[in-house]
Amino acid sequence: MALKLPHKDVVIIGLGWTGSILANELTDAGLDVIAIERGPWRDTATDFLISYVQDELRYRIQHELFLRPSQISVTFRNNGNQTALPVRSWGAFMLGNGAGGAGVHWNAETWRFLPTDFTLKSHLTQRYGAGFLPQDMTIQDWGITYDQLEPHYDAFEYLCGTSGQAGNLKGAIQTGGNPFEGVRSRPYPTPPMKQGYGHTLFAQAAQELGYKPFPQPSGNLSQSYTNPLGVTLGQCTYCGFCEWFGCANYSKATPQTTVLPVLLRKSNFEARTECEVMRINLDSTGKRATGVTFVDSSGTEFEQPADLVLLCAFQLFNVQLLLMSGIGKLYDPNTGQGQIGRNFSHQTVSGGLGFFDKDKYNFNPFVSAGAIGMCIDEFNGDNFDHGPLGFVGGGYIGQVQTNGRPIETTAVPPDTPAWGPKWKQALRDNYLSTINCGAACHASMYSYRDVYLDLDPTYKDRFGRPLLRMTIDFHDNELKMSAYLTDKYAEILQKMGAKQVVKQPRRGPYDVTAYQTSHLCGGAIMGTNPDNSALNIYLQSWDVPNLFVQGATAFPQNAGYNPTGTVGALAFWSAHAIRTQYLKNPGPLVHA
Repeated sequence: MALKLPHKDVVIIGLGWTGSILANELTDAGLDVIAIERGPWRDTATDFLISYVQDELRYRIQHELFLRPSQISVTFRNNGNQTALPVRSWGAFMLGNGAGGAGVHWNAETWRFLPTDFTLKSHLTQRYGAGFLPQDMTIQDWGITYDQLEPHYDAFEYLCGTSGQAGNLKGAIQTGGNPFEGVRSRPYPTPPMKQGYGHTLFAQAAQELGYKPFPQPSGNLSQSYTNPLGVTLGQCTYCGFCEWFGCANYSKATPQTTVLPVLLRKSNFEARTECEVMRINLDSTGKRATGVTFVDSSGTEFEQPADLVLLCAFQLFNVQLLLMSGIGKLYDPNTGQGQIGRNFSHQTVSGGLGFFDKDKYNFNPFVSAGAIGMCIDEFNGDNFDHGPLGFVGGGYIGQVQTNGRPIETTAVPPDTPAWGPKWKQALRDNYLSTINCGAACHASMYSYRDVYLDLDPTYKDRFGRPLLRMTIDFHDNELKMSAYLTDKYAEILQKMGAKQVVKQPRRGPYDVTAYQTSHLCGGAIMGTNPDNSALNIYLQSWDVPNLFVQGATAFPQNAGYNPTGTVGALAFWSAHAIRTQYLKNPGPLVHA
C-alpha cells in the first residue's frame, strides 16, 4: 500500500521548462507546490563543470544526459499493419532526464510561430480550398491566436534573455529582422549573436538572391543579462557544445539559469527527484484528480494528494500517463474517434553539404553555438504560394551550423573511402572549408489520421506498465516539401561559392534510428470543444478540470520552427489563466 504524504495545493509532474515556470507562477500566488521529477537533480555548478562538460564521447555518443531505454522506452512502427518493436537506443529524438528536462540540452533556438500557424486549417482552406489538402490530413486551428499569445511569448523571451533582431515591432517592419514574423510588443531583450564567416556568407548570398536574411533568435546569450526574476546569465563563448550538453558558462537559457535559482529558495516549493509517477489518481466519478501515485528510487510507493495536478512531462510521457490513468478516450484511427493519441507529429528536417575551395575559404566550424546562424523565412508556413507546388507547409532555411565537434562533424566528399589514409586526407582537406548543415531546412510536419500514439499490447516497462507505441511515417506532402526546401538551400550554397553541393532531403520511410530533432508534438491537443481536442484553450483537460497538460503535447500539428518558444509561451498563458480565473472559481474554464 502506498504511503500517503501530506496534502499539497499543487502537484507538478516533471520539472523541465513548463514545470519550472508553472511552479514559480503558482508559488508566487501563495500555493503550496511539489514537483515530482523522474530523473536526478542537475545543477550547473556540480553537473556541467568546464573541466569535463565539453566531452563529445560522454554526452553526444554515450547520451549522458538522457533517459536510458532500460529505464523506459517506446515501441515503433511505420503503419498499423506492422508489429511495433521497442526502441533500444535513441536515434530520431532524444529524451532528457532530470531537473531541467530537455531545457538542459537544447540548442536554444527560440522562435515564435507565425500568426497563420495558429489558424492553419481555416487559413489554408480559405486560400486554396478544402480540396487542396490531403484527405487524410487532420490539421486544425489551435483555438487561440498569435495576438493572444504574444504577451506570453514576450514573457518567455525576457525570462531567457533571448538574443535577436526584431522584424516587426508594433507593426513596423524593422531592417535586419524577420519581416514575416508576427507583431511583437518590444525588441528582443539582448542583441543578436555575432555571426561567423559561413553564416555571414550565407546571408550575403541569400540577399543577392532576393531574400531577407536575419539572425537566428538565440537563447545562447550575446551578452550578460539579468532577467525579471533577478537571475543573471553570462555571455556565450561560442564553444559549440550546446545540443546534447549542459552549459558550463551560465550563458544558455535553461531552467537552471533562469528560474530554478529563485524557485528553490521558496518555502512553499518542494522538489522530489528520481521519482517515477505511476498514475494520476481520480475520485469515484473519474472527473476529478485527487493527486498522483509515485515510486522513489528505493521502490517505495507514495501517494501525493493535491487539489490541482499539472502534467509537465515530455510529450510522449504526458500521453502515456493520460492513457495509463484512464483520462480521456483513446484515439481510434479507423473511426477517427477519441482524442488521446491523436494528431501526433514530429518535424521534417533536411539540409546538405557544401564543399568549398580549401585555399580560399576557412569557416572555423568549431567557433559556434547552438542557436547561431542567419536564416530566411520566405519558405516557411504559408509565406509562399503553394498552389502550383502540390503541398502545404514549409520551414525556415538557414546556415545554422552549430558545431565542429571532432567525432560528429567529419564531412567528406561523396565517394571518399569510409576509413584509411584517403579518408583522413579528405577530412584534413575539407574540415575547415565545408558547410555541414543537416538541419538547414527546419520544416513542419502536419498531422494525419494514421499517425498516432497508443499503448503497446505486448511490451512493458520495468514496472509492468505498457510501453507507449508510436505509429508514424512521412507522407508525400512532407517529402515534396522537404525536396523543395532542400533545393532552395542548395541554390544558396551554390551562390556562396561551393564547388560541390550534396543535397540531403528528407526521405521516407520515417527512420527511428536517424536523428532529426526532439520536437515531438501532439497526442492530447488543445482546441475549442471536446469533439476536436483533449484540452481546452487553457490546456485544461475537458474530462478532468483540475488537470492541466502542458508542453508540445497540446500542439494540433507542428510548424516550421523549433517548438520551445511556443511551449514556454503556452506555459505562461496557462499559468495566467490558472491564477486569474481557475483559483477564483475552480472548475472548467471553458464550457462545451
